[in-house]
Amino acid sequence: MPSLLHVYNSLAMHTANVVIVGGGIVGSSIAYHLIAAGCKSVLVIERETAQGKGSTGKSMGGVRAQFSTPVNIQMSLYSIPFYASFEERLGYPCDYRAQGYLFCATNDKHLAYLRANFEKQVQLGLKNVRMLDGDEIRGMFPQLRGDDIVGGSFCSTDGFVDPYSAMIGYMSWASDHGATLWKNCSVTGISRRNGSFEVQTARGAVSTRTVVNCAGAWAAPVARMVGVDLPVEPLRRMLVPTEPFDEFPHSAPMIIDMSNGFHFRPESRGFLLAWNDPEETAGYKTDFEPSFVEKILTRAAERVPVFENVAVNPKRAWAGLYEMTPDHHPILGESPEVSGFFFANGFSGHGVMHSPATGKILSDLILTEKTDLIDAKLLDFARFAEGRTIHETAVL
Repeated sequence: MPSLLHVYNSLAMHTANVVIVGGGIVGSSIAYHLIAAGCKSVLVIERETAQGKGSTGKSMGGVRAQFSTPVNIQMSLYSIPFYASFEERLGYPCDYRAQGYLFCATNDKHLAYLRANFEKQVQLGLKNVRMLDGDEIRGMFPQLRGDDIVGGSFCSTDGFVDPYSAMIGYMSWASDHGATLWKNCSVTGISRRNGSFEVQTARGAVSTRTVVNCAGAWAAPVARMVGVDLPVEPLRRMLVPTEPFDEFPHSAPMIIDMSNGFHFRPESRGFLLAWNDPEETAGYKTDFEPSFVEKILTRAAERVPVFENVAVNPKRAWAGLYEMTPDHHPILGESPEVSGFFFANGFSGHGVMHSPATGKILSDLILTEKTDLIDAKLLDFARFAEGRTIHETAVL
């Protein structure tokens, strides 16, 4: 028969300074940044049996500073150098490869758009971005169909990381230095009591003054637990890896065909193909749709004729969820309606690349109520009600 003390301990309320709901790459980065800044008690709650089963493990892993809005560029200017020094800082690898991003414009309107973005990027301090003419691109990659390419932009410090490794690196460092991770533990309710939250979980209740919503594509249901209607909805994105293929250089950057949004990058001994299907509708659809293979291979062969010969095994393709906001920018910071409840949601496909900046911004806001990394008001929740949305147009 268990002792009364054992029964009491099993019913005792857990406590934490900060509770993070969701243990993907964003939640893990926030845990790391909080602990590194001196926060003593951080609890990360992950509903799956292992981290990375949501959007993180299904991401393409691209990182870039070539955005169209200053706030996204600023977040990349923190995040990419962070990834470049990740192993040095944390003692864990993230496999950052600075192979670049190459945007290929096929009309003057797209070229003018890239030039306007380029000017903003340089003004904000991005040093390795340059404009290219059509001949330069054709010279770099003669395997591309280049007769309609009028120019483009290239940044050599853009590239790729391994999202799973980065997430594990953040969480391992945080755990080594005092953070706690509960896996296989769902959050079933969040209530307010005397200025604190009581977070109901499969392992019992947790008392905390601060809750951070890092639930990715499932952020809106978590926000509803505290009565907040969060404008984040899931959108399926599908990725198709090829079989080993050596007729295109594996040193290539991420290459984006601006005529239709098709993009691809080297992956292992083959390539990873991506395209945003405009017919896709919102919803929790995580099954890969086999008819997508033909759609993407058609676009691949149009831009890269040697891809006509590429082999694809549909069983290796996968689908993941973007968490979309109306203006394709994340919602970061404290809820104006529920004090102590913070958002780190709605990255619209940029969660992996901006996880370092997000961790820093949220840590700053939680611990000091201000951050110097960005103008935090630009990404606050209130912007939707106040008509201050800022639209990112460089969404892949």
